[in-house]
Amino acid sequence: MNDSFPTLTFPALLKRSAEKFSERPAVAFVADTPITYHDFYERVLAVTAMLEKMGVKPGDKVAILSANMPNWGVAYFAITYMGAVVVPLLPDFSEQEIKNVLEHSEAKALFVSRALISKVDKLKISSLKSRVHIEDFSVCKGKDLVFKLGNKPKGSYMVSEDMLAAIIYTSGTTGKSKGVMLTHKNICSNAVASRSVQDITPDDRFLSVLPLSHTYENTIGFLLPFISGSSIYYLRKLPTPAVLLPALELVKPTLMLSVPLIIEKIYRSKILPAFNDKKLTRSLYKKPFFRKILNRMAGKKLYAMFGGHLKFFGIGGAKLDKEVEAFLREAKFPYAIGYGLTETSPLLAGVNPKNTKLQSTGPALEGVTLKIHNPNPETGEGEIWAKGDNVMKGYYKEPELTKAVLTGDGWFKTGDLGFVDKDGFLYIRGRSKNVIVGPSGENIFPEDIESVINNYPHVQESLVVELKGKLVALVHFDRESVELKYREMKEKVADFSGFVEDKFEEMKKDIRTYVNSKVNRFSRIAEVKLQEEEFVKTATKKIKRFLYTEKGNKKTA
Repeated sequence: MNDSFPTLTFPALLKRSAEKFSERPAVAFVADTPITYHDFYERVLAVTAMLEKMGVKPGDKVAILSANMPNWGVAYFAITYMGAVVVPLLPDFSEQEIKNVLEHSEAKALFVSRALISKVDKLKISSLKSRVHIEDFSVCKGKDLVFKLGNKPKGSYMVSEDMLAAIIYTSGTTGKSKGVMLTHKNICSNAVASRSVQDITPDDRFLSVLPLSHTYENTIGFLLPFISGSSIYYLRKLPTPAVLLPALELVKPTLMLSVPLIIEKIYRSKILPAFNDKKLTRSLYKKPFFRKILNRMAGKKLYAMFGGHLKFFGIGGAKLDKEVEAFLREAKFPYAIGYGLTETSPLLAGVNPKNTKLQSTGPALEGVTLKIHNPNPETGEGEIWAKGDNVMKGYYKEPELTKAVLTGDGWFKTGDLGFVDKDGFLYIRGRSKNVIVGPSGENIFPEDIESVINNYPHVQESLVVELKGKLVALVHFDRESVELKYREMKEKVADFSGFVEDKFEEMKKDIRTYVNSKVNRFSRIAEVKLQEEEFVKTATKKIKRFLYTEKGNKKTA
């Protein structure tokens, strides 16, 4: 227990920040005047009063579907302030995924941005009683409820550390949704412990570019600066270079959170081409001595591009490319690495810019115990298990799934393989589960995509794998049924076999379009490949997935 944070609940942390940093700037859109911590607190109380009038009670589920904005955090705190449970939805979720999550969580109310309201307009969810525009907290339909600053909640809420604060859905493509249950203590303890990685002050400025519905941004990019009295700035549009560069110049952030994709794109599209552009720099860059000088020069430009005040550029959500990390080290760019999962609220290990080691996620976070389960005697590698106040309560309505990942004495099985060096630094070697981690850190569940593909006519079975950084669907068609469908063409075409092959090519294109219309943006497939033979299976008829990954190198057409 931290002395300056005696109670690890959202209401306690909110009150503490409102009192301690009252007139300090809290949250704002870039270029807007920030809301102070005092005004933020007043907004939270007014929204809580509104939730009361909607009939929301402690334990009820309330969803948020919106891009990042100051009122996102207000809604989040208001829901948790009264002991209700927040259900954050990724803005990229498809209508079907949103429907699945709202139904599964039995959400009673929904805060939704006007830009995304079309996704929920036609949804009929029996539990959902109220929908509210998050921009101004006006009710989507009806005039009975009015948001008014100055309103205070009538109820007196006793929120305890072990009460459920959030259910975060890691998958929703099929009806089989998986909701991670996080308590107040889970999330709040993780934010407090994260202060041990990097000193954060009220003078710090955060620029938020990752979705708040993602636990990484929510805990580390929102709650952590909030309890530290820092200010947080949000973009009004997606972080394209045209939007991001002026924002960086204006905010001059001291801390930022990112995923590998962002910095890897900058390296490959801006930095490397500059070195390879001229023959002289190209040949010099191959020599270590000159490479370090050139990287340091590039690092200064990169630092200036990010506003010139960065002290912490956190990278998490997926593994950072080794070559890019080596550049950042030589460039003396203040990058930091973290590792965690939604189930651990999220941070398990982390390190600040002064102490990074190449390809390591750093040591275990304060209050977290990590162990390598059943390590390989030669390599020291094994599954990473974690224990601490940040480990989830379980999966919502899924006792069997919960039992599979949580041991009786509280260890969480991460499903990641790794090892720990003599200094206690953790290294991730790969995933032991089937989950594919997307370039922006999203969890992609291949089985969900496969279930969509397998419902397509004439598909016998399929497998979604990652090849060269892209999602590829290997599809085995029912050749007999296709030949049967076009049997009348047998007499009309000279090469019937060639005709069928052409049909397969058409179907491959159709499947890609069909699947990508059904799944979220980060689960879209880049290519469909024909799998001529049946997949190799285990005795229980499960496809031996590992044979078809890049390492397995299974030949596909």
